[in-house]
Amino acid sequence: MTLKQRTIHNFTQNPKNDILSGLTVALALVPEAVAFAFVAGIDPLVGLYGAFMMGIVTALFGGRPGMISGATGAMAVVMVHLIQKGNAVGDALQTPIENLGLQWLFITLLFVGGIQILAGVFKMGKFVRLIPHPVMMGFVNGLAIVIFLSQLGMFTETVDGEKQWLTGTALYTMLGLVALTMGIMYGLPKVTKKIPAALTAIIVVASITIFGGVEASTVGSFITDGGGQGLEGGMPTFQDQIFGLFSTLNGHWDLILSTAFLLAAVGLIESLMTLNLVDELTETRGSGNRECIAQGGANILNGLFGGMGGCAMIGQSIINVNSGGRGRLSGAVAAVALLCFVLFGAPLIEQIPIAALVGVMFMVVIGTFAWSSFRILNKIPLSDAIVLIAVSAITVWQDLAIAVIAGVIMSALVFAWKNATMIRARKRFKEDGTKVYEIWGPLFFGSIQNFNAKFDVKSDPNTVEIDFIESQVSDHSGIEALQNLTNKYLALGKSIKLTHLSPDCKTLLLKADPKFGQVIESAIDDPRYYVVTDQMDEEV
Repeated sequence: MTLKQRTIHNFTQNPKNDILSGLTVALALVPEAVAFAFVAGIDPLVGLYGAFMMGIVTALFGGRPGMISGATGAMAVVMVHLIQKGNAVGDALQTPIENLGLQWLFITLLFVGGIQILAGVFKMGKFVRLIPHPVMMGFVNGLAIVIFLSQLGMFTETVDGEKQWLTGTALYTMLGLVALTMGIMYGLPKVTKKIPAALTAIIVVASITIFGGVEASTVGSFITDGGGQGLEGGMPTFQDQIFGLFSTLNGHWDLILSTAFLLAAVGLIESLMTLNLVDELTETRGSGNRECIAQGGANILNGLFGGMGGCAMIGQSIINVNSGGRGRLSGAVAAVALLCFVLFGAPLIEQIPIAALVGVMFMVVIGTFAWSSFRILNKIPLSDAIVLIAVSAITVWQDLAIAVIAGVIMSALVFAWKNATMIRARKRFKEDGTKVYEIWGPLFFGSIQNFNAKFDVKSDPNTVEIDFIESQVSDHSGIEALQNLTNKYLALGKSIKLTHLSPDCKTLLLKADPKFGQVIESAIDDPRYYVVTDQMDEEV
């Protein structure tokens, strides 16, 4: 396949599926972007325009065709403190700049984008591949629970300025419409897969409420109940008092930069893990580094033109993939359709019942949750089960970034502990009386205590050899342990040699202390090297 063919193939494999799935995603993006804008404490239009800019840039230039990006809850939660602090400073200074916290957010997004672009340039996207599978399963389960819990807020109404759970007819109507949406999405693919189930379900339920006289909460009522004015309005931008804006940051740059790094980390982790998940669903492979650069560019665009910013959205990405959207066209259609809804179709979109969109998201929850984790919990190692459950819980309790970092640290500690107990030392004597320690297992910070316990420096003969044919020095702690052990033998006037060190181990040791050159065996006398050489000679 030529480069041109691959490019076309990435843009769209099936135009009809990509367009229809993109329209479905666009409908689901509206309440999500509005809800996350309310979480961050900003105007719904900021969230909607942010979702458009994130969506269009990453759809066209991102590292994963078919993946959807927009305004997300994970980043909205981080933004709240910055916006509140900015508004408080504005009130204290009595600045003429309105919504100072929002303006601070725009400046922060410029730094967020720069950090994410640097992450892509330095090819840091590949490190997400190192995330253990239990962490990935925990992330998926936790995120499914978070999506489910976020939808429960739709089963409330505002009474006298306070949120209350729906009761009576309103509750039953909501549950019935949600169940109908889920039923259509479950049953329609069994009849035909030519029509996107999610889009069909939304149209059917909307028709019932609009033409059937059924009273139900809609996108429009959801926005007004949250304090918004609706979907109509102009795109928010930087104020004219740009110099006055920067002057308000005096003494607060630490808040801007710390928030920027946190937002960049949260955005990249969620995006790259979503990329991995979509890779598994589509059995293809995206580019993490390219996604980092695209996400960064999109966030800079948001900062310049007044959007909320964001990252990849797992729920909408799964809706898109399951609806048949596999090419870049699907994401581009979703972003453009979202903008068109806001600019031209606001009155129509505001009539869509919230129940239809909740039903779609509930089906996403069912499809996202790794139900197999229940079946394998008693079959996998206890440490993996603990990591899986812990990551799920922390994702719900705190946020995605903290959960993933905690899961990786837990997995690394478990790995270190297992390898620390694996180091061995076989002992034998040569004919000339030299005592040989044959080390097996990695020498690193977790295994140095067991390593030191293998040696009897005082009782050993005057000539000692430590054979690393089955071992490797992995870090500075291992170097330090080997250096201390060598000095103990030399202090007693004994001769010590380190043999069969790999070239990288030799370089590491000599760089740490040139004196190692006196004890490292320079000749390569590993019998396996000769075996390999002999085999190569025979093949030639």
